[in-house]
Amino acid sequence: MAELNRLYPDPPIPLEHKDAYTLLVSVVLSAQCTDERVNKITPLLFAKADNPADMATLSVDEIADIIRPCGLSPMKSKGIYGLSKIITEEYHGEVPDKIELLEKLPGVGHKTASVVMAQAFGVPSFPVDTHIHRLATRWGLTNGKNVVQTERDLKKCFPEASWNKLHLQIIYFGREYCPARGHIIEKCPICNVIGCKEIR
Repeated sequence: MAELNRLYPDPPIPLEHKDAYTLLVSVVLSAQCTDERVNKITPLLFAKADNPADMATLSVDEIADIIRPCGLSPMKSKGIYGLSKIITEEYHGEVPDKIELLEKLPGVGHKTASVVMAQAFGVPSFPVDTHIHRLATRWGLTNGKNVVQTERDLKKCFPEASWNKLHLQIIYFGREYCPARGHIIEKCPICNVIGCKEIR
């Protein structure tokens, strides 16, 4: 934590958004896609519809045409349309601020819901994607069996007040110093100090 706080004292949220809804859509789009690409596509999508009511007036095909560069567009467009319709009809256009309600929305899994809870509502969460799962395993903080276990283990390792910031710090650290391939332990500020378990 000390090293991550030194390197990334105030990590920005990587997905550009203006509110809970645009963040939710951006996180849905980010599955198996880079944040950089999502940030190029969302302005085009949000120019058409930047709120659930307007998004629900578009067809699934219209949404899919815009988001195609993000990959998995048939599935993601159905999810975005479906969640927009439900938020409009059942939640008066407001993204629900309870994780169990978010997880019931189409196209929204636990990780996506956790990101929204942490970044939109400030509720302590520890979203674990494949990158955080990989680093936590490499650092010996979890046995690495699955992301569910990794989230549970990380929450035990670190104080709750640090979770929202820490998950962003680990993502940035992984990109800059601790990649899956071509990882050089001697050049990694954490692995070089604590040693690590290489992932093959």
